[in-house]
Amino acid sequence: MAQTTSHTKSLEDVHSSVNTIGKKGFLRSLLAFIGPAYLVSVGYMDPGNWATDIAAGSGFGYSLIWVLLMSNLIAILLQSHCARLGIVRGLDLAQASKAAFPGFVNIPLYVLAEIAIAATDLAEVLGLAIGLNLLFGIPLLMGVSIAVLDALLLLVIINFGIRKMEAFIFSLVFIISASFFVEIFFAQPVAADVLKGFIPAIPNDIALYIAIGIIGATVMPHNLYLHSALVQTRKIDPSYEGKKKALLFNTIDSTIALNIAFLVNASILILAGAVFFKNGYFEITEIQDAHGLLAPLLGTQLAPILFAVALIAAGQCSTITGTLAGQIVMEGYIHLRITPWIRRMLTRIIAVTPAFLVIWLKGEEETGELLILSQVILSLQLGFAVVPLIHFVSDKEKMGKFAIGIKTKIASWLAAAIIITLNAKLVLNFIFSLIESGGPYLWAVYFILIPVVLAACLLMLYIIIHPFISSKSKKLRVPHPEILPIQFEENAQFKRIAITVDFSDKDQKTISRALTTGGKKSSYLLIHVVESAGAIFMEKDIADLESGTDTENLKRYTEALTKQGYQVTYELGFGRRSKVIPKAVKQFNADLLVMGTHGHRGLKDLLFGETINAVRHKIGIPLLAVK
Repeated sequence: MAQTTSHTKSLEDVHSSVNTIGKKGFLRSLLAFIGPAYLVSVGYMDPGNWATDIAAGSGFGYSLIWVLLMSNLIAILLQSHCARLGIVRGLDLAQASKAAFPGFVNIPLYVLAEIAIAATDLAEVLGLAIGLNLLFGIPLLMGVSIAVLDALLLLVIINFGIRKMEAFIFSLVFIISASFFVEIFFAQPVAADVLKGFIPAIPNDIALYIAIGIIGATVMPHNLYLHSALVQTRKIDPSYEGKKKALLFNTIDSTIALNIAFLVNASILILAGAVFFKNGYFEITEIQDAHGLLAPLLGTQLAPILFAVALIAAGQCSTITGTLAGQIVMEGYIHLRITPWIRRMLTRIIAVTPAFLVIWLKGEEETGELLILSQVILSLQLGFAVVPLIHFVSDKEKMGKFAIGIKTKIASWLAAAIIITLNAKLVLNFIFSLIESGGPYLWAVYFILIPVVLAACLLMLYIIIHPFISSKSKKLRVPHPEILPIQFEENAQFKRIAITVDFSDKDQKTISRALTTGGKKSSYLLIHVVESAGAIFMEKDIADLESGTDTENLKRYTEALTKQGYQVTYELGFGRRSKVIPKAVKQFNADLLVMGTHGHRGLKDLLFGETINAVRHKIGIPLLAVK
């Protein structure tokens, strides 16, 4: 069956906080599960979507509605995979990637995920600033500055619990939906013309650029990480039937929520087509221009007010989900948990900086192009989240009976192929246009841009092929119940023995060798050192996910050995192993140190030092290195 762990919890503060067990009847069960998909859906109707929808509608009428529909179907499919991963394996997408891929792959995947979150937040920043400008006349630069503070205010809502936050988000979704349905009533589009837009066609390269922006704005990378974690806020029956029930209701939740998002996006595009394209305004890329033209073209002052209110609501609800996604990515990939307001501020400052500079240097008229660019960036990141997700839910060894079937697998890979192919075409067109135009910075294309693109291609190729050719994926760093031997040959030559552990399968040999050396009459100290960058600088003050998990692992080792009659204590250290281990050995007054030779190598040796060589000169007692 599926591999799960209870020690690495996604969104730990609200993990399993909503009880769904024992709910009788279809409606009661649905109400218990409903919610996570609505938090995800707000990302599908944020200000970035507005910019791409308005550009598509004003430039090409209704002809790109089919792209919205296709993107929505892909989103529903992929979000169902996220729910499946979270429910069955108890992992979010970042945690699953950390467990499946080596470090040299996870580092760029983490960086790409952070870039996607920053691009998302850029859209929220601009959306709030533009909304405040349209409704209250606040200058854009001041609105961008306010966006730094509003991120902190909204974090207060999280403290009231996941259900309260879901209710708040749902109310904002209702405001956005109602506003645009009223706008459509004012616009009165011709239904027959709208239906023609569902016939696939891409008129030119500009339409392709906007279409890719629509895909990126709809199937957002950070939402894949987010949904796989949010489904774990529900406490479910861990049996096969319980997981099957959870999958059913989460699929219903996703389908309803994402179709509401589709209707909102379609309404924006139809509004732009009916009002702007129909009246000859073919190049409306600025939300401000769209707002200003609504009143004279529709003949009512209510339309622009509803437009601005919906824009602010869209930006605010997306801000909360962006914070959660950032927390999930950081904890999952690098095992670092920081205070939410610090995480929020870091992400928001990264997003505010380009918005502030563009408005300051280029003027307010460039915000629309910046919004569209942010969504294209999202689309370019998308394949690096989608491909691992498909691999994870296809793995019969990990997913058991819940692995996706052949038809779903084909549909999923087809969706991934569409996303990757469109992005590849966009990148090639961009590179060729730069080469043709020449200019003084042509060297940067050959020596910076092209190498970066080639590196991205190699990364994509690796994550596509690796699971097919890898016979053994990297396991989660938690000990297995069977890891400790049952019987040992005793020899009480040493009375106090220190043992270093790192929670890999090689701890079996290290601990076994130590116990056979000392026997049950000796005392033992298990030592593990958290040597992350945060631990080196903050030491015991750090409160990240890794230190909490490692403490639990040490307790499990200690309890298992104690039950077998051994005298065992443990110590969790922070910082450089070469300094922490000798200190712990001396405090324990050990007469033997047993270490495994499976520590860090290569680059980590340069950063942290070669542990065994550094330690043996500082302890003054025998050191036994176990291969």
